[in-house]
Amino acid sequence: MMINEIDVQELSRLRESGESHTLVDIRSPMEILQGSIANAENIPMNQIPEHIAKLKELDKVVLYCRSGARSAHACAFLASQGLDNVINLKGGIIAWSQSGQPVA
Repeated sequence: MMINEIDVQELSRLRESGESHTLVDIRSPMEILQGSIANAENIPMNQIPEHIAKLKELDKVVLYCRSGARSAHACAFLASQGLDNVINLKGGIIAWSQSGQPVA
């Protein structure tokens, strides 16, 4: 299954543009203590199925995790549930922070 992906530079431009989007950190609360991207909503991966209806209503949803692997799986799952508005952040928060982007 093909999933939509965005890289750090594209996400940075999206955030600066003011275009409607929701950033969702799917890591566990313990992982988030190590830092997160500002203004990201936390929906741990195991709770994604409970939030399908809410996510379906949003314009654009960018999911991220530590490395991009779990969020890619979550995007594939959501796509299989009929959502076409989900995008995976390639490389996750590791790529985000390594590129010099701020981590809260």
